[in-house]
Amino acid sequence: METPTSAREALIVALDMDARDALAMAHSLRGVVCWLKVGMTLFYERGPRIVEELRELDFDVFLDLKLHDIPHQVEGAVRSVASLGARMLTVHATGGTEMLEAAVRGAHEGAAGTGVEPPALLAVTVLTSMSSADLETVGVEYSAAEQVLRLAGVARDAGVDGVVCSAQEAAMVRGILDAGALVVTPGIRPEWAGNDDQSRVATPSQALSRGASHLVIGRPITGAHDPRDAALRIIAEIEEGIA
Repeated sequence: METPTSAREALIVALDMDARDALAMAHSLRGVVCWLKVGMTLFYERGPRIVEELRELDFDVFLDLKLHDIPHQVEGAVRSVASLGARMLTVHATGGTEMLEAAVRGAHEGAAGTGVEPPALLAVTVLTSMSSADLETVGVEYSAAEQVLRLAGVARDAGVDGVVCSAQEAAMVRGILDAGALVVTPGIRPEWAGNDDQSRVATPSQALSRGASHLVIGRPITGAHDPRDAALRIIAEIEEGIA
């Protein structure tokens, strides 16, 4: 997958809500954004049909399932969802090299069976809700930044298409990835939006300046009084960052 060339292509709106609200939100954002993110809440409620419904509305779908299991299970899961036509899919980098390589195989096998392009596989490094202190409580001795860098290297060597990390680590990660790799950054909050449960956040312009290829933004858009206007406002900010 090529890196985005416009603000609309760089913005991914997270539909972290139930299916009824998600579809209503999708209809309200038609013609404004290109990408919508489907996470576990929405996928587990609606199943594969939600990807089909959003594609029928002409959106590109980022399927954020954060798969993490033994290699055989992940390969099979990726093979199954690759046939849906989602353009991005996440797995956890902490699954290790063998699991990530299995995911790559599954993506190509599943897409080949149905004639669609395989999804770009993104390895999730450290969740943006976690701080270095949080990592320490689960036995990780490295800081969040150090852990992100280590996992990004594992992902690169396993042949995935990019990583998910916070904007705070984007520049560092960009420096070790292959040319054209995707760097997708959640935890993006415009200056006019309040913070919530994210620990490592940045504004759109900060994320882009640090090497992000795509920005995932949810509640500042979906929780706004006028989501369409909020999306347009953020796109304008991204355009300034790209210029």
